[in-house]
Formats: sequence, structure tokens, C-alpha cells
Amino acid sequence: MVLVHYDEDLTMREARAIYFEVNGFGPDGGYGDAWVDFKLGPIPVPFPNTKARVRAVRYHDLHHVLTGYDTSTIGEFEISAWELGAGCKDFVAAWQLNLGGLVAGLVSAPRRTVRAFLRGRRSESLYGRPFEALLDRTVGDLRREMRVDEPVAGPTAGDVLTLALASLGGLVSAAIGLPAVVAVTPIGLATLALRRRRAQRAAEAGA
Repeated sequence: MVLVHYDEDLTMREARAIYFEVNGFGPDGGYGDAWVDFKLGPIPVPFPNTKARVRAVRYHDLHHVLTGYDTSTIGEFEISAWELGAGCKDFVAAWQLNLGGLVAGLVSAPRRTVRAFLRGRRSESLYGRPFEALLDRTVGDLRREMRVDEPVAGPTAGDVLTLALASLGGLVSAAIGLPAVVAVTPIGLATLALRRRRAQRAAEAGA
């Protein structure tokens, strides 16, 4: 995973274009795709790219740029925790995806996940703000306005309670969504095998 530093003088539109390119998301970030992959480790599990998801992921991508969390598996768990701490407003898709990411992060990288959650509790998310106007702001201005670099002190009682409630919500969400994940995992395995076969053929053709 390539770590990228986004200069504070860049507009968010410019920084987002770099983010799309570095991560191979395409010029529109994949917003127009009918399906997207949710990765279980190396296994790509496809699910519909709904309007609710696209509405949320536009802000989610800007949060990646502003917070510095990458798009690796652990990086996605971290930003899930950060967004829950900072607040997802009325973005249902963000709540659903982030609650699952929080639980997975607490299992696989608990310290990083808790640290990201506490950082979010001291920050503000962009969810609900007029989107196009955000793209003309600079990276530095929004970082300061959102307080993403505020020092993270020890957790308060409110932090602990909110994390506990979010974790409980994540467990419930995971239990509800598990049957769907199990159902589409064979498709993900087949997709992974097909991609590897294509990559092998391309390598052999170029040799």
C-alpha cells in the first residue's frame, strides 16, 4: 500500500484526483460502477454499489485524504472507527459499513482502532456538508476546521460508553449481515481465481 502525503495547499478536488489515481479507483472513483468489492482479507466479496453507498463514500474518500488513513484493510478499519467517533449524521450506509469495520478492527488491530476512534471523537466529519463546495476548499483549511490533528488525550467516560455502544451495534450489524456475506463468498472466491488467472496469462504473454 502506497502512503501519500497531500500538500495542504492542494484543493480537495486535486487531492481527491491523486487519491483516485494512487488507489486505482478510476477517474470517477468507481462511483458509477454497478458493483464494488468488499475485501475479506484477499477475497473480494462483491456487493451492489447502491445510491446510499455512493452518497456516503464521496465523503468517506475525502476523509481518507484529510486523516491520512490508507485503503489497506487495517486503514479501512481505522477510518471506520474515526468516522464513528466523528459522527456519520443521517448516512445510513456509512453507519452500517463503519460499525462492521469497527468490530473487525477491534479484533485485528485493537490499539490502532481505538486510537482512531478517540481521534474521531475530537474531530468533526464532513458528512452532511454541501459536497461540491468542499472540493474547492484546501486540504490544510479543512484539516484545521475538522480538527483532525488535535492531540488525543486519554479516553473520557463518554468515549468509553460511546465505543461500547458502537461495538455492540457492530456485533448486531455483523450478525445480521453474516448470512449475506456467506452467500456471496463463493462468488468472491471465483472472482479472485479468475483475476489471478488473467494476471498469470498477462504475465506469460508479456514474458
